[in-house]
Amino acid sequence: MNKDDLKNILEQVSSGELSPDDALLKINTEPYKDLGFAKIDTQRGVRKGTAEVIYGAGKTKEQICEIASSMLESGERSVLITKMDRDFVDYVKERIPLFYDSMSKIGIAGEKPKKSEFGKIVIAAAGTSDIPVAEEAALTAEFYSNNVVRLYDVGVAGIHRLFDNVDTIADAKVIVAVAGMEGALASVIGGIASCPVIGVPTSVGYGANFGGLSALLSMLNSCASGVSVVNIDNGFGAGYLASMINKI
Repeated sequence: MNKDDLKNILEQVSSGELSPDDALLKINTEPYKDLGFAKIDTQRGVRKGTAEVIYGAGKTKEQICEIASSMLESGERSVLITKMDRDFVDYVKERIPLFYDSMSKIGIAGEKPKKSEFGKIVIAAAGTSDIPVAEEAALTAEFYSNNVVRLYDVGVAGIHRLFDNVDTIADAKVIVAVAGMEGALASVIGGIASCPVIGVPTSVGYGANFGGLSALLSMLNSCASGVSVVNIDNGFGAGYLASMINKI
């Protein structure tokens, strides 16, 4: 159930088509849908304004397909799937409409949302190796109807590449800075941007990077004000939070 469904129920009560007791029963009987292996939170759209997202890692192709199908049947037009294995795509596509981006491992079941010019979220990636995580953030933000501008390969090893885009940074409402290695990009952008900056450490780097831990600690210890940090490789979390900030 999403906000439109709830509004429809309230309109039916207002017009006399539905009694208050029947409306209450209709709302309370579907707090979640039990598939046995998963309990779909059908009222998340009412509470948070956005439906549940499927985390694909660790799930089978059958589980992903059944959850997405159930959500579409319940009235969702689009369902976001993160960390989806490329080997599952053909199986799911045979059963439900699916868009898939192999770089970010993002899948969208049902309708692909149209691009929007709402606000301006800048996704900055330090290096080409950071693009998969950056694209997860970008496609997530676009899924939630945001205007996304991509700045890729603008890391501190060639900082002039970033400074060539100062106007774009200055015009952003929120910036997502994606970087591995030492993770310095978030601090640099935080020092020149007037908007909130979301740092995303990636697991890109040599041995002492410790799978993204060094970048995570660097971002957490940033001396630039206005920088917050999500977990290692969590492009989805950054894109979702950026969307919330952009729509305030």
